[in-house]
Amino acid sequence: MPGLRFTRDHEYVRLAEDGAAVVGITDYAQSQLGDVVFVELPKIGARVEKGAEAAVVESVKAASGVNAPASGEVIEVNAALEETPALVNEDPAGAGWFLKLRLSDPSQIDALMDEDAYAAFVKTLD
Repeated sequence: MPGLRFTRDHEYVRLAEDGAAVVGITDYAQSQLGDVVFVELPKIGARVEKGAEAAVVESVKAASGVNAPASGEVIEVNAALEETPALVNEDPAGAGWFLKLRLSDPSQIDALMDEDAYAAFVKTLD
């Protein structure tokens, strides 16, 4: 997907047309977790800091924090994940997104990896 940026912890952020930052975990992350069985989302209005835990994802293998790739205010959460957490496995960069942020400093996105850099990073992990 064009416009995606990535963290070394396997979160992605995509700027939506309305300026919101859509946050989720990468396909690599969901494949390492295995079947996702539970997602804990933040409250709307919560402030998150870059690198701090913003959500929690639990799978049959482990529980893991989902860190904010940038600082901001939570303006929307993907409530569908509460009923169908498997969306994270099925479509991590689409229907499996976690939350949307109103960024406090949009320039933080610039420091993240683009798709090519992230793909090269993932190759070093195998």
